[in-house]
Amino acid sequence: MGTHRRPRQRTTGGGRARTAATITLAGAATATGLAAGTGHADPEPTPAQVKAKVDKLYQEAEVATEKYNGAKEKADAAEQRLEKLRDEAARKAARLNSTRERLGSVAAAQYRSGGLDPALQLALSADPDRYLDGAAFIERVGSRQAAAVGRAREELREIEQLRGAARIEATSLTSRRAELKRHRTTITGKLDTARRLLSRLTAEERARLGHGTDDRASRSSADSRDALPAASAQAPDSRAAAAVAYAHRKLGSPYVWGATGPDAFDCSGLTQAAYRAAGVSLPRTTYAQIDAGRRVSRSELRPGDLVFFYSGISHVGIYIGEGQMIHAPNPSAPVRVAPVDQMPFAGAARVA
Repeated sequence: MGTHRRPRQRTTGGGRARTAATITLAGAATATGLAAGTGHADPEPTPAQVKAKVDKLYQEAEVATEKYNGAKEKADAAEQRLEKLRDEAARKAARLNSTRERLGSVAAAQYRSGGLDPALQLALSADPDRYLDGAAFIERVGSRQAAAVGRAREELREIEQLRGAARIEATSLTSRRAELKRHRTTITGKLDTARRLLSRLTAEERARLGHGTDDRASRSSADSRDALPAASAQAPDSRAAAAVAYAHRKLGSPYVWGATGPDAFDCSGLTQAAYRAAGVSLPRTTYAQIDAGRRVSRSELRPGDLVFFYSGISHVGIYIGEGQMIHAPNPSAPVRVAPVDQMPFAGAARVA
């Protein structure tokens, strides 16, 4: 009995010792891990670092926005072409049906008189291929019926061509819409990240760094009040002056990516709307707008000229003179007056 008890006591004692040692080691490891984690935690970014990250995100989002705008322009054009093709095919189908109805009347008359001509049988067939293959039988009917069958044959061929073109446009439209979705995802992802970063700052810090949510004070600033008369006097023509006047009236309007007015804008949406108000049609995107007029150097700038920024031509404003422009900056700031030197200058164009 004793010999059986002693091993049991040793086992129990050894288990307790091992358990105590395990707890001690685990506690030490946890303490070490906490100490290491505390020692290696990333420091909170400074307001200046947040601004740099947010500015980069906004610039990347604007690149994606211009790609979105370009894809949307192409998708809209493809949709319009598709609609026109479908309308034209429907009109031709209606004309074909009218022709077939007239041929049907002839066929009925021939049937009542004792037979149905083979050419009319083909014209009235539900099988277009068989109908076209049998066009040689047109010679067996009179000239009036032959002309009607010929028209039906040509209309049917045109309908098939239109339907083929519509299928190509539908495929293109599907591709454009998928591209729009990709760019939209990129834009919203970057803007959400920027918003989260800015939320770490106080309202005072955001305002000091130029990312305040309301900049309507710019409307009443001395620069903004004096910009319009000076720009109107120095603009190369009345259309450029009208474009500057429109942009000036939109000071304080919110930035919304993809927007072209009248109450919200992205950067190229503002310049497009300004020149549309002046009777000039501009393309939708920054990288197309820079080629919409005559290139001018920085030293040649006059009010109404479009000024472009960054190596990818991803931002645009409208010059108003004295080194200033009106532009739609980003979602954290409304349409406002800013120095041209604020961003890397990439070129300018005179479109009026």
